[in-house]
Amino acid sequence: MTPKQMRITALAGGVGGARFVRGLLHELRAVRGDQETEVVVVGNTGDDITLFGLRICPDLDTILYTLGGGIDERQGWGRAEETHAVQAELAELGAQPQWFGLGDRDFATHIARSQWLGQGQTLSQVTARLAERWGLPGQGVRLLPATDTPIETHVVLDEAGADGSDAGERAVHFQQWWVQLQAAVPARRFTVAGLGQAVPAPGVLEALRTSDVILLPPSNPVVSIGIILGVPGVRDALRGSRAPVVGVSPIIGGAPVRGHADACLSAMEVEVSARGVAGLYADFLDGWLVDEADTGTVQTPRLQTRALDLRMRDEAGAARIAGAALDLAAELSVQRSA
Repeated sequence: MTPKQMRITALAGGVGGARFVRGLLHELRAVRGDQETEVVVVGNTGDDITLFGLRICPDLDTILYTLGGGIDERQGWGRAEETHAVQAELAELGAQPQWFGLGDRDFATHIARSQWLGQGQTLSQVTARLAERWGLPGQGVRLLPATDTPIETHVVLDEAGADGSDAGERAVHFQQWWVQLQAAVPARRFTVAGLGQAVPAPGVLEALRTSDVILLPPSNPVVSIGIILGVPGVRDALRGSRAPVVGVSPIIGGAPVRGHADACLSAMEVEVSARGVAGLYADFLDGWLVDEADTGTVQTPRLQTRALDLRMRDEAGAARIAGAALDLAAELSVQRSA
């Protein structure tokens, strides 16, 4: 009888999720010599936006470029050795917006995606084609969008009148709030257009139900992993999964590792801490990695916690964290079978 192939599923946002998965692959392939385990990555699509007539999927693209070796390592997103001739010409033409920077090679990805979507292919099919270009299948990785249904996260902000008085609310796309406004304008709440009608992309629920380990990388818990969990059926699948679910805190010592997760958590009136984020996953989370700065701050009866240095300074550091997550998952599996 052929042994069952082990499967690991990770729910991932952009930079943090992509770097963690890259570290996971290094830990599996280079450190542990495991060439067989399949890694399924369920990517957030709530950040998706249409600009210049093109469909852009920032988190999926960051995962593709990072795992494929084409990422701009300094900024963590976009292509390495990028040029910006197209965006500069669009600016000369007065085309808006200009606050979302797109490089020429990056434009090619969005053009191809938009063309294929326009021809009737699903986002899953398009993502699979892009994954082939970046060599993900050869690494034992299957990248799935959380849903093929177009969804977009919007941020509801206070609207000020000309005299500075409260004039109600206005909603902006999440990317405008995140990139242009730098999350400096306090959010009243988040709303995700299309989420109520969304269905998980093919393979997502099957991966969650049949995985041996499920991992939550240190991605934004509100607008990355939180959006994936909001796709109808995903959270229920996690609750019912036989696999241990182990997460990595994106908050160290009361501050996000990168990005504006603190602004997102504050908008939801959630404590900006490893404990606060763990509470968002409390109905299905089994194991939780926190930074050494947060040792002893997360204590619940059913949640197994481990403390270590959670800063992913390089690929080896990310691999070390991924290895700790796998070790904790193995401990939890043994406890369940005892």
